[in-house]
Amino acid sequence: MEAVEVIGYVGAFFIGLVLGLIGGGGSILTVPILVYALALNPVIATAYSLFVVGTTSLVGAIKNMRNGMVDFKTAIVFAIPAFIAVYFTRAFLIPAIPDVLFEVNEFVLTKNLGIMLFFAIIMLLASVTMIRDRKKVTDEDTVISYNYPLIIIEGVVVGTITGIVGAGGGFLIIPALVLLAKLPMKKAVATSLFIIAIKSLIGFLGDVQTHHIDWTFLLSFTAISVAGIFIGIWLNKFIDGKKLKKAFGWFVLAMGIYILYRVLAA
Repeated sequence: MEAVEVIGYVGAFFIGLVLGLIGGGGSILTVPILVYALALNPVIATAYSLFVVGTTSLVGAIKNMRNGMVDFKTAIVFAIPAFIAVYFTRAFLIPAIPDVLFEVNEFVLTKNLGIMLFFAIIMLLASVTMIRDRKKVTDEDTVISYNYPLIIIEGVVVGTITGIVGAGGGFLIIPALVLLAKLPMKKAVATSLFIIAIKSLIGFLGDVQTHHIDWTFLLSFTAISVAGIFIGIWLNKFIDGKKLKKAFGWFVLAMGIYILYRVLAA
């Protein structure tokens, strides 16, 4: 096994570790690890990412369900438009994107570069939400209310973004659950993992019918990530998650800038 492959599998463990420690964010590293460490095509990388993210998030969601932290009504209202959007994005939108998006002089923006460019922008947005402190937190006793039209629209938007970049979109889902469904923060994080698991795995079904899947590699990579989330959940008892989240946000910002540089320099 080459050194770059070892880095890739260490990265798989890190994805799960971060998910276990801060309840999100780790999934946004999956595509860069698959593309730059393991040299996978970005389209395949986003497909594999959906499976890794979905399976790893499901482990965390099951733990949250046992603790009674998942609000199933909110999850269903949000998840239905989200998983419909992510499935159609993977099954129909991604295959329909032309190989060359546009050309300007000698610069050619291909489909693969376009996906990574969009992914870099999403990473930069995600890093901002991790770095800044969220001032307003919904009280645990607040009565849950629903803004159904906005929740459905948000679900479609998040599902489409998830389908394009292969990341869970927790940085978009959690604020939506807090602001639009008035969920307390802890319940929003727990419910977000459940939504991510459902929509990511259903989105992956759209890829099974259009791409050849290397199941041996995918299952081994995912297993390492799942092991990481168990370690992360255990370490969460001893580490301040808020400080770690902000530090990880700066790391994601650096990664986003690096991917942006790689795309524009290509």
